[in-house]
Amino acid sequence: MNHLPAALPPDPLPKHRLKLENIVLAATLIAPEFLNSPQFNCEPLDEALGCHLTLKLETANPIRSFKGRGAGFLIASRARDGGLHGRRIIGASAGNWGQALAYACRSHQIPLTLFAATTANPLKVARMRALGADMVLTGHDFDAAKQAGEAHAKAAGALWVADGLDPEAAEGAATIAIELLASPERPDVLVIPLGNGALLTGMARWAKAAHPGIEVIGVQASGADAMEKSWRSGQLVFPPAVATIADGIGVRVPIAEAVEDMKGIVDDVLLVEDAQIISAMQLLFKTAGLLAEPSGAAGVAAIVAYQDRFRGRSVATVICGSNLTEDQVRRWLA
Repeated sequence: MNHLPAALPPDPLPKHRLKLENIVLAATLIAPEFLNSPQFNCEPLDEALGCHLTLKLETANPIRSFKGRGAGFLIASRARDGGLHGRRIIGASAGNWGQALAYACRSHQIPLTLFAATTANPLKVARMRALGADMVLTGHDFDAAKQAGEAHAKAAGALWVADGLDPEAAEGAATIAIELLASPERPDVLVIPLGNGALLTGMARWAKAAHPGIEVIGVQASGADAMEKSWRSGQLVFPPAVATIADGIGVRVPIAEAVEDMKGIVDDVLLVEDAQIISAMQLLFKTAGLLAEPSGAAGVAAIVAYQDRFRGRSVATVICGSNLTEDQVRRWLA
């Protein structure tokens, strides 16, 4: 189904780093298996939450996460412009971004090295390898691995790509909002997981231009609130550690460009506890039969935690990842 608009909406922020025309271009370059993801309302879930909730399911694709859109647009657009000829790409990932990069690089026959923490989800590490990435496991958390990867790329003269840093990642993710808001029953509020920022800023950028009255809310784990604190205070905040089960949004070092991108398009950021995330995962499984990893359930966790704020409203969220190990499924969903 073609959700592309007949014309670009008026741009309230023409100097914004994320460009509306690039978002539309992304929808033509992203591999079709990542586009037109299911979106639906689950009545038992509505009853449990007290609102009308549209779920955008970004797990029904080859890597089981939304990241295929941003990585796909980044690699496809730069390959088209000739900027990747003969170059190795180096990146860092907690798992889903790395899988997306590996999938896109394999499609374009571009060599890729990925850095991940020694504590990274073993299922995600195995999938990154299976998709063709050379893996380097180093550092105690994602940001330590990311710093090592960036230093290695600089020393080797390779191309460093980072989720949230490269605008194409957010512009690709924004295509989710094009599809979601093409429905005649548009939500009043979007509740979007926030990690490095690509999903939230991309969707917010399109949503605020196409439907200025819509409310956009980000969600972070309380044990990984660097982006929330940085956005709220107006200066970069660096917590000493990350403590959350939501590895996909477990950011310790905020990305300055992504924090800047949030200005003027994000209305609020809510924090949720790990216990609330687990409750949301269980609720999604029980009511909708959906398997969501912790970061993928963060939006529903916020609706659980702040139920009075969303009661009676028309809400939408993105189930943005479902990469769980067997042990995690037994621990959290059994």
